[in-house]
Amino acid sequence: MIGADGQTCPIAIVRVPATSANVGVGFDCLGIALDLTATFLMTPSDELVIEGCEERFRGEDNLVWQSYLTACGELDVEPQKLRITILSPIPLSGGLGSSSTCVIAGVAAAQILGLGAYDAEQCLVLSTRIEGHPDNVAPAIMGGLVSSFVDGDQTTSTRMDIADNLRFVAIAPPYEVRTADARRVLPTEVPASTAVWQMGRCVAVVRALELGDAELLSKANNDKLHEPYRSKLIPDYEPLKACALEAGACAFMISGSGSTMLAVADGEKTAAAVEAALRDARPDFWLRNLPANSLGTTVELN
Repeated sequence: MIGADGQTCPIAIVRVPATSANVGVGFDCLGIALDLTATFLMTPSDELVIEGCEERFRGEDNLVWQSYLTACGELDVEPQKLRITILSPIPLSGGLGSSSTCVIAGVAAAQILGLGAYDAEQCLVLSTRIEGHPDNVAPAIMGGLVSSFVDGDQTTSTRMDIADNLRFVAIAPPYEVRTADARRVLPTEVPASTAVWQMGRCVAVVRALELGDAELLSKANNDKLHEPYRSKLIPDYEPLKACALEAGACAFMISGSGSTMLAVADGEKTAAAVEAALRDARPDFWLRNLPANSLGTTVELN
C-alpha cells in the first residue's frame, strides 16, 4: 500500500481461526480450532480507519484497535494509527470466538508492525491477559485441540491434534446469550461426585478427539457442570440436539457459552446428513460444516 507521502506502507495480514471452547465436559479448560478463518489487514495510516464490520464497531473502542494499543504498551512500542480491514465469516451471536480473533489480531499487529516479527508464545500471554482467559485464544493461536490452565500470571497450554475423520457442524441462532447471563446461571459449588464424573469424561473426550473415536466421544460427552444450566438460555438447544443425534451425530454441545451449538460427526457423509437435518429444522439459522483447524494463527508482513 502507498501512503500519502508516496512511501510504501507495510501491510500486516493476520489470519485467525474460529474456536469452540469447553468442548462439552472440558469446562473452561478445553478448546478446539475450527476451519473458519477471520482475516485482518492492517497498515499504518494518517488516521484510524476500520472497515469490514458493522458501523457500531468502527470507532476507537473497536476490539482490534484497543488490543493493538494495549499490546503496544506491553511491548514498549510506539502505536501508530492504522487502517484495519476485517474480513470475518464468524458470526457475532457468540460461541465461536469472534472476540478472540480480534484480540489476537491486535496483538499480532503490535508485534509485527512494531517489532518486525510475530511471536506466538508472547501473543498467547498478551492475548490471554487482554481476554481474561485462554480457552478461546489458545486454540486460535495454536490450532488443534488445546487444554489450558492458569496459575497466577502463568498460563500453560497443551496442544493435541484432532483426528481427520471428525467434522464439526456449527449452528448459530439469530439471538445471543450474554456471557454474564451464562456465568450467572452456573452453581457456585458442585458435589465431589460431579467433579469425579467430569474429570473422567474430560480425559476420555480428549482421547476420543485425538483418535477420532466417535463411540468413545458419544459415551464421554455428557456434561454436568454447565450445559444443564446454560441450555435453558438457548430455546432451540434440546430440539436441535435431538435432531443432530437422530441424523447420526456422535455428540452435541454448546459452543463456548452459546448461543452457537456444535454437533460432532464421524466422517464427511455423516456430517453432511447432520448438516442437512439441522438446516431443514432451522433454515433461518447460520450453519457451517467444518473440519478442525490445525494451523492456528498465521501472520505475514507484505
